[in-house]
Amino acid sequence: MTQSSSNEDTRVHNRALVIGASGGIGSELCAALSGRGDEVTGLSRSADGIDFAHPDTVRSRLEALSGPFGTILIASGMLAPQGARPEKSLGEIDASRMAEVMATNAIGPAQVLGHVPRLLPRNGRSVVGVLTARVGSIGDNRLGGWYSYRASKAAANQIVHTAAIEIARTHPDAIVVALHPGTVETEFTRDYPAHRKVTPAEAAGNLLGVLDGLGPEQTGQFFDWAGKPVPW
Repeated sequence: MTQSSSNEDTRVHNRALVIGASGGIGSELCAALSGRGDEVTGLSRSADGIDFAHPDTVRSRLEALSGPFGTILIASGMLAPQGARPEKSLGEIDASRMAEVMATNAIGPAQVLGHVPRLLPRNGRSVVGVLTARVGSIGDNRLGGWYSYRASKAAANQIVHTAAIEIARTHPDAIVVALHPGTVETEFTRDYPAHRKVTPAEAAGNLLGVLDGLGPEQTGQFFDWAGKPVPW
């Protein structure tokens, strides 16, 4: 390998894209990536107008980007629409609110993943991490409730797994995974004091540590903040 190609590989590996960069976890992911020397591009609804409820905004913002990026992270999410809470029973399901949660947590990431093959390097290690949640695990569901949030995260997990299969055909060194960050101190969780929480900075460090330890043979899987596989 020539010195110029080695420098180019390093530059690609050190370019990162974070979707949801203004959120609690997303902003800390940007800070952690920048802190270790990565060139970070962050996109968010508040700063850039990328709104999963409006596919045209996703397409226009993503098409304006030039790759390749060695790291792509999708850190957007919604626990429940503003003024609402996760459902405790079937009788609380509201179709419009459920659709809003599905649009943010599943359809939005799917839209972003549609652009990912163009933005990844064809050769050399790259990682794509999509923040989902353990409550999206069907096998781990023992408490019930939270229908919209659970369903949206389960859908996101399936989308990530399926995307990983497709992306591997053209990008054999890419790692595409779903990630559970744990319970993080954000606006999402302030009404749930009983849960043990970590700070957004701790969560970001944990997630990057997990991604750093993965290889292409683990693409398409679902991991928690400690690097342990989560059942589907």
